[in-house]
Amino acid sequence: MVKAGMVQVASGWRHAARRALPLVLLLALAGCEGILGSDLAPSEAPRPVPPAPRVTVDPNAHRDKVLLAYYARQQEDALVRGLLRVDGGGPDSTFDTQDLVRNFEKVAFHDEHLVGADKADLLRRWTVPVRVSLRFGEAVPKAVQARDRKAVAHYVERLNKLTGHDIRMSRTEANFLVLILDEADRPAAIADLKTRFPALPAATERQLRNLPIGVHCLVLGFAAPGSEVYDQAVAIIRAEHPPLMRMACIHEELAQGLGLRNDSTARPSIFNDDMEFALLTSQDELMLKMLYDPRLSPGMSLPEARPMVQTIAQELMGGGPS
Repeated sequence: MVKAGMVQVASGWRHAARRALPLVLLLALAGCEGILGSDLAPSEAPRPVPPAPRVTVDPNAHRDKVLLAYYARQQEDALVRGLLRVDGGGPDSTFDTQDLVRNFEKVAFHDEHLVGADKADLLRRWTVPVRVSLRFGEAVPKAVQARDRKAVAHYVERLNKLTGHDIRMSRTEANFLVLILDEADRPAAIADLKTRFPALPAATERQLRNLPIGVHCLVLGFAAPGSEVYDQAVAIIRAEHPPLMRMACIHEELAQGLGLRNDSTARPSIFNDDMEFALLTSQDELMLKMLYDPRLSPGMSLPEARPMVQTIAQELMGGGPS
């Protein structure tokens, strides 16, 4: 995530301009997935993904076709290497209570894009009901839209059950937009974002307009000035991704938009830039439960929360090793 400073500006992505925007979180996913239900063999250990090769794009060519081919090749390469697993973890990626505590602290209390990211931040999450709306660019085929709507609705229902927080799909009362756009769609979406948030930080707007090919997707999270409570969010996902990559983006960006905002060395986890896992893992599920446990609250510091984090983790692990 990238935090665009503590600028006190009027903002609110979905509805008309609302409150100030002390938090703008950009969450990049360095990997994606194939098809839901794919049976990928587990890898021996997470393997780092090399930097994406430079791609020279002919300005006279249709960029969407270039990106379609590029991301298809990237997904194929990842699958061949045993990455983008959809099994949620297994015997090769076990974790104990202390692993869960350590990984939760790193994912929920840190932000890799902040200056001094090694220093713990405050806990952030939603307290108001989350209403998710899925919107597509004009070029996304209707059949693809129908498939994605079904998959996102299923995932949102899963997040609702895991967190115990009120998270549902809604077309009219959305405060968490999920935009699936291709290159041609993004300028209009950014213009709409700028209209809704006139004081959107210029650096954030530039990042959205000049999205590097290596950034697969991102999420923007908004909170009122001086608050650690999210009340609006927007995820932007490339429509050029193959189905699994797109679902990997959906899984990570929605979960990060709920407050698990950092990438780390956690394993098994999607909150890890190594791309080993594409979909929410068993440990990720536990971290979401911990994040929304009523014994924790937004604005808690890590020292304040640590004793309760330990207790909650032990309970979730059934009194496992500590």
